[in-house]
Amino acid sequence: MTRMINPTQHAVLDYATAGTYLGLGMFYRNRHRAASTLAYANGISVLLLSLFTDYPGGVFKRLSFQTHGVMDAVQAGFAAGGPALFGFAGTPEARVFYSQALAETGVIASTDFSRGLDFAQTELAGE
Repeated sequence: MTRMINPTQHAVLDYATAGTYLGLGMFYRNRHRAASTLAYANGISVLLLSLFTDYPGGVFKRLSFQTHGVMDAVQAGFAAGGPALFGFAGTPEARVFYSQALAETGVIASTDFSRGLDFAQTELAGE
């Protein structure tokens, strides 16, 4: 399978995902406390992972892009299992998390995690 998503594109998707989750947290805040809490937990975890990854858009660059890929899979599992863990599996709110986990799985499967820092350096050099 060809991996079409490069580190820069993946970073953009990560920050968009974090923003989506944080927005869901605000949306559910007064509607569904458990969904709000799960959305905030996912949003903060994606944001922190992105900030600490050694890829374009990373700020602190403490984690390799390959490690990021493993953590993405853990986070997608948390998004998928979170509604059951937080007691609202089977509700309309849960479907949002299941859909997001499915989308994240597609991104993970489409990302070339072997193209970490080398790709970023080549891209910044304009080669």
